[in-house]
Parts: sequence; structure tokens; C-alpha cells
Amino acid sequence: MTVFEELLNNRILICAVVAWAIAQFLKTIIDFRVYKTFHPDRLVGSGGMPSSHSAFVCALATTALMEYGLSSFQFSISFALAAIVMYDATGVRRETGKQAKILNRILHENLFEWKGQVLEEKLKEYVGHTPLQVFAGAVLGIVIALLANAFF
Repeated sequence: MTVFEELLNNRILICAVVAWAIAQFLKTIIDFRVYKTFHPDRLVGSGGMPSSHSAFVCALATTALMEYGLSSFQFSISFALAAIVMYDATGVRRETGKQAKILNRILHENLFEWKGQVLEEKLKEYVGHTPLQVFAGAVLGIVIALLANAFF
């Protein structure tokens, strides 16, 4: 069996990737509905509703639970990873986005110069999530894993 075939047969990884892809697609649609304009970076970018990171790790943990059981090291590791990722999304990464928004406003109003260069590049503001966005991503990941395991 080739490496590619082995990857395609890895149900846990496939469920996680599918959950991420669906979350990114939903995020793009929601962003379009809210802002009435298409932003292609939403297809792969972080931040927004629902959290694709949360969907990925929750699908990973749920599928590992169903495949190997509650006492398995596979579930333990994926559960710990999910907890860290979701905590980080609502904590450090969310605060980074808030700071970027403030810095972008300052830079926009006062075109700063640093070592002879005018700072014009905007900092990325959509890096973290609200608790609701993380919760929605988590539920999405769990539901996708349950559906995938029920039908495949």
C-alpha cells in the first residue's frame, strides 16, 4: 500500500480534514452574508464563524474516541490537543486580533515610519475566536465525526 493510499484509509485524519473544509466553507458563506462581499482569504484564513481549528480537533478527538475507546492513548492525546487549541483560540489568539485592530487604526491614522520605511501593511485581525465561534466549530466537528462514523 502506498503512502497516499494509507492516508486515504485513515478515517480519523479524513474526518478531521473534512470537518475543517466544511467549517472553512461555512465561514466563507457567513462572511459573505454578513459583509455582502466575497473575501477569498476566508476559504483558508483563521478567525471567524465557525472555528475550523475547533472543528478539526473535535472531529479528530471524536473519531479517535469511537475508533479506539475512552481509555486509549489516541483519544487522550487528541482530547488534550483539542482542549489546548480551543483555549488558545479564545485566549492568546483572540487578544492578538484585538491588538492588531488597534494597531491598524493607529497606523492608518498616522502613517508611522520605522528605520526609514513607512509602515503600510495591515496586521492580520482575524486570528482568534469568540467562545461562540469555538463552540460552533466544536459542535460541527463532533457532528461530522458522528455522521461519518455512522455512514462509513
